[in-house]
Amino acid sequence: MKALKEKISIVMPAYNEGSRIVSSIEETARAFDDFGYPWEIIVMDDGSSDDTYEKANALAQKYPQLIVKRNPVNMGKGRAIKKALHYITGDYTLFLDADMDLHPIQFQTLFDIMGFDKADIVIGSKLHPNSIVNYPLQRKIISFVYYLLVKILFNLPCHDTQTGLKLFKTEVLRNVLPRLLVKKFAFDLELLVNAHHLGYKIVEAPIILKPQRPYGRIGPSALISTGLDTLAIFYRMHILKYYDRIDYYRRKNLAKEFRRMRR
Repeated sequence: MKALKEKISIVMPAYNEGSRIVSSIEETARAFDDFGYPWEIIVMDDGSSDDTYEKANALAQKYPQLIVKRNPVNMGKGRAIKKALHYITGDYTLFLDADMDLHPIQFQTLFDIMGFDKADIVIGSKLHPNSIVNYPLQRKIISFVYYLLVKILFNLPCHDTQTGLKLFKTEVLRNVLPRLLVKKFAFDLELLVNAHHLGYKIVEAPIILKPQRPYGRIGPSALISTGLDTLAIFYRMHILKYYDRIDYYRRKNLAKEFRRMRR
């Protein structure tokens, strides 16, 4: 395998993962050492009520490439990832869930696809025909129905926005993350919708999903919240044109700053 000169940043959001965070970090570190790539792991503890932060932070002495930060209270995956952007120094950024349902060795598949398809974003998809997944029928139905809803509203070139394994060119995240408002359930969707709107190329990759713990039932409140967030993203994108206005005012402020510096 050809060594990669560019650095990989692995963002690992975690909430109450005290029982597995140490093994997850160590397994990820081994995988990327085997790849031979320069890497860093950024663990974002999202206000855990257990010892997730303490256990992760204790590993920083063993791994100088490990950065551990936390939110004082649970604020949602989206907020945790936006905070992680301040610490990312890699050329590529991998989103990786701390539960290890998706093993980090699958990074290589995503990276190869990114190069082959000249993509800016490669996302793991449970609905890819070559994926190997094992999750309940209820989840499969919910995933498919949500795919249909997203397809109708946004016409995204992907089937599954919610899987926790995603690879980005870091410059994409720097351009897209500041635009986002959703902090929890539909954060991934808002990220991909905005990236697609800005013209970034999104490609799907097959995954191997091996659940490390029993699936709980998705409660009605989570489904309702996700649905409302999804509709809110559509409203902001296509009715309010909110995201376009952000670009306009950002360019306007940059122009003002440039004129001020020239004086």
